[in-house]
Amino acid sequence: MPDDTRPITAATTHHVDAAIVARGVKKTYAGTKKSPPKEALKGIDLTIPRGSVFGLLGPNGAGKSTFINILAGLVVKSAGSVSIWGFDIDENPRQSRASIGVVPQEISADVFFTPKEGLEIQAGLYGVPKKERRTMEILRSLGLEDKADAYVRMLSGGMKRRLLVAKAMVHDPPVLILDEPTAGVDIELRKQLWDHVMTLHDRGVTVILTTHYLEEAQELCDTIGIIHKGAVQTVKPKDELIASLDRKTLMVIPEEEVTTLPPLGDDARAEIRKGAIYIDYRPSITRIADLLGALHQAGIRVKDLSTVEADLEDVFLELTYGTDRA
Repeated sequence: MPDDTRPITAATTHHVDAAIVARGVKKTYAGTKKSPPKEALKGIDLTIPRGSVFGLLGPNGAGKSTFINILAGLVVKSAGSVSIWGFDIDENPRQSRASIGVVPQEISADVFFTPKEGLEIQAGLYGVPKKERRTMEILRSLGLEDKADAYVRMLSGGMKRRLLVAKAMVHDPPVLILDEPTAGVDIELRKQLWDHVMTLHDRGVTVILTTHYLEEAQELCDTIGIIHKGAVQTVKPKDELIASLDRKTLMVIPEEEVTTLPPLGDDARAEIRKGAIYIDYRPSITRIADLLGALHQAGIRVKDLSTVEADLEDVFLELTYGTDRA
């Protein structure tokens, strides 16, 4: 196989600074007589670090799937530039596509082939020579070795999800993109799938994840990008992103039951839940001492207290809807 079409592996491309770089990426879908053109992406600027587990988050219709489909070569961008593992998708389409494996949101598998046959066909489509194929090794790593010769229609939903990951890895790409990979999967299967994916990451694969499960992104991702209405709202390391939200919750357990709360200032919002007082406030504006002072003046004696830090859901809501949880 010529050098310019050889699968690009993480081991041979250490000179690349980023897994994916997008600059000014736009996508406008043509309108019809009944509807105007739709601008799905409004100039995406995004750099995804090599070796990261990158979470691309956003509400439905934000543009996540459009962006992923551009990376996969399924959608043609209207403007801008994209490079994957150092290869421009316009100037080097074969090399850029060889650098990624995409696990689609929808389960799609040819039910007339076995997993082994499906992987062999997929490897052939990517031009992987037979002597370099790792079909059984990949199936084994994803817990599908004993199903290698079973028909796909006989596999469970969780096994089909894992098979999609296996098919995405047949050409040994350094970047793996998972679009809502655990949608509709029960908790146990979700954990199994992520154990397999993180094993791939430990081997050097860059993982890009879109998910509606914010707790999943918070647990797995080290860098988060939030996209909303076709534009990138922010990209930061996860811990830095969560810390950037200027809001905390003070949980106060009173010595005696409280039914009404005193005024705590314009910034603070408070409610009583299961006997505890939850006060949502911004540390840059309101001091804990002032909140406790207001409670004391109202005759509320404090038995215990603790602060609850913001989590990824708070950040997501703040950046996409301009609100957060009380």
